[in-house]
Amino acid sequence: MFQEMDFIHMVLNAGLMVRFVLLTLLLFSIVSWTIIIAKFFHIRRAAAESERFSDFFWKSRSLSEAFSKIKRIRRFQKSPLAAIFQIGFLELKKMSQAGVPLSAEEAPDMSGRPVGLDSLERSLERAIRSEVKRMSHMAPFLATSGNTTPFIGLFGTVWGIMNSFHGIGIMGSANLAVVAPGISEALVATAAGLAVAIPSVIAYNYFINKIRVMESDMRNFSSDFINIVQRDMLRPKAD
Repeated sequence: MFQEMDFIHMVLNAGLMVRFVLLTLLLFSIVSWTIIIAKFFHIRRAAAESERFSDFFWKSRSLSEAFSKIKRIRRFQKSPLAAIFQIGFLELKKMSQAGVPLSAEEAPDMSGRPVGLDSLERSLERAIRSEVKRMSHMAPFLATSGNTTPFIGLFGTVWGIMNSFHGIGIMGSANLAVVAPGISEALVATAAGLAVAIPSVIAYNYFINKIRVMESDMRNFSSDFINIVQRDMLRPKAD
């Protein structure tokens, strides 16, 4: 209790610049923790729904059946895999309606691949990039917070110590009782900067790792989707 009172006393009696630095760090902390909490639940839900969607997808008898069930039951709204599947299926449907060649025998490109396959792959790649961007939203702020807040706190400390030594020069006394209070108040800014930076860096690394894992899962699913389309819809027509 006394230590808490001493800390509050140090903050309230710190210089104007140090208090401004502490207020800035407090704002960084509030925003960072808001992002951390929101991003944690968002990514956890996305991973859980993607896992359930994967089981659902491979149990479906056809792409059309899987698509119609998703639309009917309105599940997997936060799943990146479900979003990629729906975009891929709709692109496939548009190509079929527009008469884009969907057979290996019809208008292949220079590599001998069906014309529609390249368009489908580009659509899936755009969907993957969009999902990664959506999941990474606001995460760079955590990296910025982790990189800058220690220096903001250090600036407040340097400013506070500078004022302490300036006060020593005016008073003409340099004993510990005169120096210690001002320096301890200034060091609070460095501690506050580290208190903001450490969880921000840990959370940023955690989220980036999770996003990379899900990006890998999305690319694997995209490859599986292409393979299914090639096998079931783009196979050469029988004579």
